[in-house]
Amino acid sequence: MGNPKHTEVSVARQSPQRPDADEPELDDTTGAAEPDETDGPSAPVDRALWDELRIDPVEIALPAGTGFTLRAYRPASSLTPTDVTERDLDDPFLARRQVIEEEDEDDETVVILDEDLAEEFADDEDESTRRRRDGNADADDEDESTRRRRDGNADADDADDEADEDATDEADDEEVPVFLSNQGKLLLFKTPESLVSFIRSGAPNDLSQLDSWNELSERVEPADIAPLEEDTYELDLVVENLRGGHDTWDSTLLIEAGEAARDLSYALRLPAVLDMLSAGSSLDDLDEALRATANGGIGAFMGRRRLKKIGAQTASLGWRTIVGKISAVVDWRD
Repeated sequence: MGNPKHTEVSVARQSPQRPDADEPELDDTTGAAEPDETDGPSAPVDRALWDELRIDPVEIALPAGTGFTLRAYRPASSLTPTDVTERDLDDPFLARRQVIEEEDEDDETVVILDEDLAEEFADDEDESTRRRRDGNADADDEDESTRRRRDGNADADDADDEADEDATDEADDEEVPVFLSNQGKLLLFKTPESLVSFIRSGAPNDLSQLDSWNELSERVEPADIAPLEEDTYELDLVVENLRGGHDTWDSTLLIEAGEAARDLSYALRLPAVLDMLSAGSSLDDLDEALRATANGGIGAFMGRRRLKKIGAQTASLGWRTIVGKISAVVDWRD
């Protein structure tokens, strides 16, 4: 994700001094002590599969538990967004709001007149209406110079339209996140085995549209489900950390939580969460200040000053809402 986590430094154990280094150390029962197999470094996880298929395992911790899922980045133009119709129908508040909006759109007064009444209204056109109509006729007689100015404006509008189309094309080419989800629900699995079983099952999901999905379903093994440290997100710790006050805020934890929340809210179509994290929002200001402090230098000093202006209670309440909205669209799988 571009933000390194805390570096863990392992210190090698030192063997205690023995009276005679030539004699093997004996335990109380069996003689020579067995070597500790846990002392050696763990074997590195083979990332070849994920690098080749451009899909990554992800681990997300939420208040309800920790689970594994998958994430990929692809151009927006190549993806079909997750269908949230069924999910939104399950939300009674959202469903009611949609009904009200549809009623407002359909609430148009229609007056039907018979032919006699229509002719009467047409004959009762007063002088002021005629004058307005005559004025419009005069306006239609615009001269050649006016036409040229209009044509020039039309050309400028066409250029603006082309620029907008170019901007839209660039947006479509931007890589966006897509998760292992279905109908607007994030699929989280409590064990690597259950995740692999789902991948092999052929069940519908939003990642199946990727051209590398079939190959993943044929090759993936439970041992492959080992997320990198930067792909592990502890959303369950964010609110508690913010409540502790400015001096206890964990920059790495909060920055990475923000990245995960943005990815999830985009992929799962959660506009309320996107708005809360959008540029200029209080939580975005928090994120920018945390990044400044993490980068060091004079920016860190300015970042710390900005952090002091951000209320811990406001930040924790905002993040509690975000975590709650994400948790509400999780489909836990055993």
